[in-house]
Amino acid sequence: MAIRFDTARFEAAFGTAEQLPDSTTPEVAFAGRSNVGKSSLINKVCRRKALARTSSQPGKTANINFYETDGIRLVDLPGYGYARVSATERQRWADLIAGYFAQNRSFNLVVALVDIRLTAQALDVQMLEFLRSEELPFVVAFTKADKLSRAKQDQQANALCKQFGISRAQTIITSAQKGTGIDELRRRIEEACE
Repeated sequence: MAIRFDTARFEAAFGTAEQLPDSTTPEVAFAGRSNVGKSSLINKVCRRKALARTSSQPGKTANINFYETDGIRLVDLPGYGYARVSATERQRWADLIAGYFAQNRSFNLVVALVDIRLTAQALDVQMLEFLRSEELPFVVAFTKADKLSRAKQDQQANALCKQFGISRAQTIITSAQKGTGIDELRRRIEEACE
């Protein structure tokens, strides 16, 4: 199924799990740490500059944002692990993410974003363990690949796969800056929503 990603539009933002609309179409959720580049990646996938608001300040996405494109929903979850917000706000984000996954929704794919430059972070390990334990379909998008050489990208991706206990086939090396891996990510989303 070919999805016209460039028709994407902002649908709504929700601050609590109770407010979330019913799941009526295929959904692809984007999850990752604050500052991993979720908004940039969503914009690149949708061939748009400012569909999802990006910021140099981590922790900008404090709600769950829904985008509709060609009959599917892209769901931008709040970034986790940002230290500079209050414990209450961090807990609200955690509750919001957990609340989203606890609902009876059409979880076609979860795109778990991981910064390729770092070693496996505890929160990323927890997120992937959660996705595996819930048997949710996921792909890991290694972000910010443009910051590393090709050889270093492969080295890091292999090391992270080992640390996460996943195969390279479950991953895509991406760069929102250079467009690396974006066509592959679009293809995975289309396959998941067929």
